[in-house]
Amino acid sequence: MAENNEAQAGAATKGNGAQPTLNVLAQYVKDLSFESPGAPNSLRGRDKAPGIAINVNVSANPLSDKQFDVLLTLNAKASFDKEVLFNVELIYGGVFNITGFPQEHMLPVLFIECPRLLFPFARQIIADATRNGGFPPLMLDPIDFAQMFQQKLAEDQAAAKVKAS
Repeated sequence: MAENNEAQAGAATKGNGAQPTLNVLAQYVKDLSFESPGAPNSLRGRDKAPGIAINVNVSANPLSDKQFDVLLTLNAKASFDKEVLFNVELIYGGVFNITGFPQEHMLPVLFIECPRLLFPFARQIIADATRNGGFPPLMLDPIDFAQMFQQKLAEDQAAAKVKAS
């Protein structure tokens, strides 16, 4: 029975050539900054929740033909009235080995799948930093990287049309 399963697995990989693979080789904090300029006054309780502005960016750089460095940048700024309670910035990176994907799928892999794998770890770092700064942990909502990617493509196409005019 084990031989039969091995034969089936071998046949599945031989059918269409190289199987696409996406491997995380390393993850790292490139930059982490936490500021609470009004502390300790900013730590006191309030009647209503502060406003929180969150910015997200993804970039990717080739390291070789098959290895890519993907950076997920998260900025979160909490304000109450005009007072900044805290400002946290994280640049979290991952080195990925990507093989077997058609060229037309590389950008979606780099800008959707890779940050999707990095996000839970970056989210935890942000939560820990805000908690360690004396605030309740900031638990970022899941991010739709596919929507971000589509929006960026649409913006780039619109900019290209403006330049061509």
